[in-house]
Amino acid sequence: MTIGEVSEKYEITADTLRYYERIGLIPPVPRKNNGIRDYDEQACRWVSFVKCMRNAGVQIEALTEYVTLLQAGTGIERRKNILIEQRARLMKQEEHLRKTIERLDYKIANYEKIFANRK
Repeated sequence: MTIGEVSEKYEITADTLRYYERIGLIPPVPRKNNGIRDYDEQACRWVSFVKCMRNAGVQIEALTEYVTLLQAGTGIERRKNILIEQRARLMKQEEHLRKTIERLDYKIANYEKIFANRK
């Protein structure tokens, strides 16, 4: 796949894909003889993984460390710990979001009562 096709498929700009590759979030993408990136299935799996993690708010630094260790085939315990740390962070965010939603639901219900009393 071309960078344009991958960009469209994963809804990531081509510039972002190049940036992710440049900083090591995505391993070097295979290239055609003319130098144009040719995303294969493995490269697309990386894009999908990184997009998922970034959408969840996982920090670039943590992802970069994880990918570097994974590519080197080292730091199994550290890789696991990175994922555990990021999961804990996300769980905390989830709790904050749940509380915010509950508060919004409460406020909306109050407005609905006000509108119902006006009838």
